[in-house]
Amino acid sequence: MNTQLRTGVLNMTSGSPYKLMIRFSLPILLSQIFQQLYNTADTFIVGRFLGTEALAAVSASGPLIFLLSSFFIGTAQGAGVVISRYFGAKDDERVSRAIHTNFAFGICAGIFLTVIGMTLTPFMLKWMNTDPSVMPQAVEYFRYYFAGSLGVVLYNVSCSAMNALGDSKRPLMFLIISSCLNVALDVIFIKACGFGVWSAAVATVIAQFVSLALCLVHLMRKGHVYTLRISKIRFYGDMFKEIVKYGLPGGVQNSVIGFANVVVQSQINSFGAYATAAYGSYAKIEGFAFLPINCFSMAITTFVSQNLGAREKDRARVGARFGILTAVIMAEIIGVIVYFCSPYLIRLFDSTPEVVENGVKQAHICSLFYGLLALSHSIAAVCRGAGRAFVPMFVMLSVWCVFRVSYIALVMHFLHEVDYVFWAYPITWSISSAIFVLYYFLSHWTNGFKKEEQVEPAPEVV
Repeated sequence: MNTQLRTGVLNMTSGSPYKLMIRFSLPILLSQIFQQLYNTADTFIVGRFLGTEALAAVSASGPLIFLLSSFFIGTAQGAGVVISRYFGAKDDERVSRAIHTNFAFGICAGIFLTVIGMTLTPFMLKWMNTDPSVMPQAVEYFRYYFAGSLGVVLYNVSCSAMNALGDSKRPLMFLIISSCLNVALDVIFIKACGFGVWSAAVATVIAQFVSLALCLVHLMRKGHVYTLRISKIRFYGDMFKEIVKYGLPGGVQNSVIGFANVVVQSQINSFGAYATAAYGSYAKIEGFAFLPINCFSMAITTFVSQNLGAREKDRARVGARFGILTAVIMAEIIGVIVYFCSPYLIRLFDSTPEVVENGVKQAHICSLFYGLLALSHSIAAVCRGAGRAFVPMFVMLSVWCVFRVSYIALVMHFLHEVDYVFWAYPITWSISSAIFVLYYFLSHWTNGFKKEEQVEPAPEVV
């Protein structure tokens, strides 16, 4: 019998699917707004007080940071599917073992990222065609950021566990605190103390560790289904296999997207510091625009996983349809707003005419296609929640990586103009959306977990 408390979590297997998904999504939306403030605060303050080259240095580091960290963070977040599944089935023992296994993985991943990130920084930035005038500051920013990799990964591990249990409010509270701290430290380090671009990375790392500390204080509360005990953090063999099964495709998917973005960044860098700064400025605006997509994707994955774990197929279908439709509509509305407001938004980061011109050009090419991006991510979230994570991995690998990189290589060879690089995004969003829609309507995705046998409760340690 399970004696652990299930308070402070959200059971999505009963009640109105619409109300539950909105209740779960709103705190995530607010959380991601503050999460985005981490990077935006760096970009805004660096651009305003340290100039275009410093802004380009931060911008050049962004896709590379995502490339290196996305695999481990995506794999760790994939454990949320396992946690949600057993939570929906009311199997608290396996919920606990999955959480502790995920923390063991996060610790190893954080240490590995620290070593790789700090060691290989100059080589990777050079491979990305980073402008020589930007290189010294980019190396500084990158190395200081990756010195805090352990905090970044473990924070995402903590949030994936809480979100999988339906608790999206506490991550919001923790992020509000750390985001405000991040902004305050940016101002103190850069404006008041006159430190360089490296201090923006230090501010982000400090804020991230504060978020992690707050998460750990909550997760280590005794007597709950999610209680974290240091002595129990280890690799439980059965749970680790499931986490790899459902998390590895998500990690690979993130990595291939990250690799494609690095290729795009390297091509943008070839047009000089102004183009790099413009690309980075637009990326921050786009990051905010994508928040509704991200929050409803998380809600869809958690809702589908919990309900399929409880064998509630009809509820899973209803929640999936609602999440997909809501994400697409919200994304398209935001895209229209970005299209018309882009000149003013880009100037917030850098008012240099060349930077504004390039940033607005990218916004006008991409923003009206945000609905297609939302469609791809939402159906991918359904697949992950249903235990079909290899489907979005295959689509992203073939379309968002192989096709996108091939397209860019081709057009840059014959037409060396930055506009054609920007068009890589809406073209690949359109292709992936068509594939996902066909899969959604023609497949039996609600049969996720159906044929899997239950494992013995006794933990196996590897």
